[in-house]
Amino acid sequence: MQYQIIPMRSDFLKKVRRLGLDDQGQAVEFLKAVGGEPCRDVLRRAKAGEMLILASYCPFIKAGPYKEYGPVFILANESDDLVDYSNLPLPKGEETDYLGNTFVLKAYCENERILDAVLSSPVDAESDLAGLLSNKAVSFVMARYAAYGCYSFCVERIT
Repeated sequence: MQYQIIPMRSDFLKKVRRLGLDDQGQAVEFLKAVGGEPCRDVLRRAKAGEMLILASYCPFIKAGPYKEYGPVFILANESDDLVDYSNLPLPKGEETDYLGNTFVLKAYCENERILDAVLSSPVDAESDLAGLLSNKAVSFVMARYAAYGCYSFCVERIT
């Protein structure tokens, strides 16, 4: 099954970097990375000393009970990092690994209602994702960190 990771909304990235406002209209926080913060815009962990923005983000477009806002870290400045949106950012034993050993995959329909969810791991991620995307009613799958429940990224099937 072919899929792609949906990049963060460019309007959000521009707004937080240029205007200093997040998806809730709140002022963002600028901070220096201690190292290890998950940077949603580049799908890697921050390196100590990098300048970051902490802001509230909503990956949902439609109103409804599942529409969630949550904190995300992004790099304060646009990056030249090459981001591979065609593969899950699974751990490789590097300091900047994005996903950990346990994460949640949540499947949503076109109306952004949750249909299914699984607790996954790097070993099972591809098969878990394929299983969720095999359901034709699934429009996208969201990955979240297991411990804090924070947004990681969204994936959609390529048709």
